[in-house]
Amino acid sequence: MTQQHGFILQAKTRPEQSDAFEALFRAYVEPSRAEPGCIEYHMLRDQQDPSLFIFYEIWESQAHLDTHSNLPHMKAFFDKRMDYLERDFEIRRIDMLSPSSASR
Repeated sequence: MTQQHGFILQAKTRPEQSDAFEALFRAYVEPSRAEPGCIEYHMLRDQQDPSLFIFYEIWESQAHLDTHSNLPHMKAFFDKRMDYLERDFEIRRIDMLSPSSASR
């Protein structure tokens, strides 16, 4: 059995790019959830700072996340991410301590 790979990613966008960033990534949520190995995929926007987006993702394995990260649209975004971001992503690895609620 492979170990699940989970993380919380914070994306601090440039204020003038926040709506464009949201529109771009909102379109990726459902396709990402449908990918093999995706257990949880959530995009959140901070209520006090609308230029801050948080992604909560759980993948079945590092290999599944690597496949997701290497999709053409994800690679293209990664290469131009700083056009949207005020600073680079802050990523925190997390361990799942409770079962996923995604299947409920």
